[in-house]
Amino acid sequence: MSTKPFSVAAAHDQGSDRESATGIDGIVSGLRAARQGWRARQDGTRDVERFPARAGVEDVVALVAAALYPRRLGHFRGNVAEEDRFVAAKLLAALTALEREIGAELAYWQKDAGEAFPPEQAALIARLFGATLPSIRALIDTDVEAAFLADPAARSVDEILLCYPGAIASLHHRIAHELNGLGAPIVARMISELANERTGIDIHPGATIGRHFFVDHGTGVVVGETAIIGERVRVYQHVTLGARSALGTAPRSPRDRFARHPVVEDDVIIYAGATILGRVTIGARSVIGGNVWLLTDVAPDSVLVQPEARALQRAEGRALRQELEGTA
Repeated sequence: MSTKPFSVAAAHDQGSDRESATGIDGIVSGLRAARQGWRARQDGTRDVERFPARAGVEDVVALVAAALYPRRLGHFRGNVAEEDRFVAAKLLAALTALEREIGAELAYWQKDAGEAFPPEQAALIARLFGATLPSIRALIDTDVEAAFLADPAARSVDEILLCYPGAIASLHHRIAHELNGLGAPIVARMISELANERTGIDIHPGATIGRHFFVDHGTGVVVGETAIIGERVRVYQHVTLGARSALGTAPRSPRDRFARHPVVEDDVIIYAGATILGRVTIGARSVIGGNVWLLTDVAPDSVLVQPEARALQRAEGRALRQELEGTA
């Protein structure tokens, strides 16, 4: 078998390859057919000339983070008098970049809008988002404080903001949630997916989350679009606040469309591996134990746990070990 590396020039030089599915022309032809088939199945009428760019959205988040936390996330090292100028510069750059990405999203949605978006629509959404930044900062601060109070391993609030997956996910979600509500759902979803890639925490931008939210460890946490989470809620790794069935297979009532995910009231703790599905309500101050599977409402002040593991007697344990090892 030849180990000669693939060469575009060589592929074009060889007449037989141009006719072959393994040649460049054959691959290009196959990709064209795949595109055309996809577009036909998707109605074929949406011409995507522009689309939000992942790199652009990532830059927006970095600039917004620098404006929110100039010293800790923006690496500002000047005096206090210069700090506002630094924040203003980051904010101007962030909102300019955001306007560009929102404009690309609006171009994508134009077919569904029925009539043209006003020329200033993207700029208006960016300005309205900018006005929410003081409240976003205040919310993230409460999440950082919640982590510091709940985790004895935390040495400082700065460590939490810089290092903790829950704080990183919170910052992204607070930004994405505002943009989602202002009419930029694709840009918002891209921001939430940036957090998911960094932390393993998947929070839909549509989820409503109160103050002092703490995701401890965080890997594998999923929070669905219509979930509502109260204040001072603590969630551990691999918790799912999900829907009972995919929307495409569920009855299309307003409740199924707009209320598919759980409501978690104030001061609830949900331990690792719990799965809570559908529009159920977890009452205030309840504790949901690890690996609990839950499909029904929980009254306030409840404690739900799985049966605790049982230690086997020596002979029983030996017999089980032999069975597992195939030596019984």
